[in-house]
Amino acid sequence: MSLTLPLVSNSLIPHTPSLTIFSPSDTAFTQSGQPPLSILRLHFSPLSFPLNSLESLSLGAKIPSLFPNYSLTITSTGDDVSLNGVKIKDSPVYDDGSLVSRVLNSKGYSVMASFLDLQLMVGFTDKTALTIFAPVDEVIKAFLWDLREYSSMFLKHAVPCKIMWGDLVNFDDGVVLETYLEGFGITVSTSGDNLMLNDQASVNFPDMYHNDWLVIHGLQSILKEPESEYSFLDDGDEF
Repeated sequence: MSLTLPLVSNSLIPHTPSLTIFSPSDTAFTQSGQPPLSILRLHFSPLSFPLNSLESLSLGAKIPSLFPNYSLTITSTGDDVSLNGVKIKDSPVYDDGSLVSRVLNSKGYSVMASFLDLQLMVGFTDKTALTIFAPVDEVIKAFLWDLREYSSMFLKHAVPCKIMWGDLVNFDDGVVLETYLEGFGITVSTSGDNLMLNDQASVNFPDMYHNDWLVIHGLQSILKEPESEYSFLDDGDEF
């Protein structure tokens, strides 16, 4: 399947934030030969289906595929899930972090894609619910001269829960979101029609990527500490 994907990716795989690939083994390819494009489309679903989601589906449930007007059917449930009579193995062989990177790279957020790839490998492998506020490449590259700042740069843009755009815009002004960087919070407010984070970063690409445990919102600037509500003169008088 890994040899087939590069040959058909442009014509077969859509630009979608979610994708599930049901990959036949090498033995299956050897026995059946190279399938036509129409059959390959049956092995792709435009939705994200972790194994626990598949296990929760009822017998006879339909899963959309990339074959037009054709769905896959759950034919056994529980610990031995099968689709159209074919058993699904117990663990995934392809991590969706690669799909996340592809989406972010294509939208101009490659720096945060690199940070996220690293964190998925070493810190978030248990699919902890996560919201990432990703600054666009043009602004974040100016802050990358100090390697010691890489970790904190990512952590202050990461929130330990999944917050979709529809929920984010309904927060009251002044709500503070805890981040993975200790002591750093993200204050949500509105300015006209714009949603502001820490009074200076606006969300310009909401729900850029999302699956069942992760959502990424694009930003036009880096998150910094929010400005103090008051400024003070040197003599201590409130300004």
